[in-house]
Amino acid sequence: MNRINQLFHSKNKYRLSVYFTAGFPEINATVPIIKTLAKCGVSMIEIGIPFSDSLADGPVIQKSNDKALKNGMSLKLLFQQLSDIRKEVDIPLLMMGSINPVMQYGIEQFCMRCRDIGIDGVILPDLPFDFYLQEYQKLFDQNNLHVIFLISPQTSNERVRQIDEASRGFIYMVSASSTTGIKEGFSATQIDYFRRIQSMNLKSPRMIGFGISSRETFMQACEYSNGAIIGSAFIKALEGNGSLSERITGFCRTFIS
Repeated sequence: MNRINQLFHSKNKYRLSVYFTAGFPEINATVPIIKTLAKCGVSMIEIGIPFSDSLADGPVIQKSNDKALKNGMSLKLLFQQLSDIRKEVDIPLLMMGSINPVMQYGIEQFCMRCRDIGIDGVILPDLPFDFYLQEYQKLFDQNNLHVIFLISPQTSNERVRQIDEASRGFIYMVSASSTTGIKEGFSATQIDYFRRIQSMNLKSPRMIGFGISSRETFMQACEYSNGAIIGSAFIKALEGNGSLSERITGFCRTFIS
């Protein structure tokens, strides 16, 4: 069974998935960050593939992409760094980024390399859902690689149902129709959206992301879903004082009791 599916079979309500950009803050920080996050008890990790034109990302993640690319990070190097990761890390690992570098690498080769390393899923926000169904679903399924699709407050119930039917892992609920970033809290409109999706009784688990930066917003998101995703707040923590391990451990204490 895919590790993502195993995760959602657990009874833990407060699942935390953490996103960071590979190659940030240093070129060789990727594996140490993954290992430390896993030791701290996070539920799942999303490894960002750096790209120069990350349209959905706010300034914090855009800056981390720029720094990672300047550091020399590439998809080829990332795969090399992750080659032995499954000797020490058991939690679900996903890769997230634009479809462009994946297409440049070769989508079939990408899927096979992910399978060989032990990557459980991918999040490619600019991969059109219908195109995936027509062209790539079989390829990803053959490699036991779950493609995670995003929905937003503007996604119709009909489309949500279609995505739910095609999903193998979980649905990524974007909390607001804006770029990623740190927000103060959820609005009444966002809560209405969470409740609308919750009332649809979908078969797929749901993780809420975008704008979650405090224990309060994390706990609140988990009340309406199966967990929450944090990105910008973690990347800012990586820029803080102390050793890399201390920065990561301090961040995790905020969310994991």
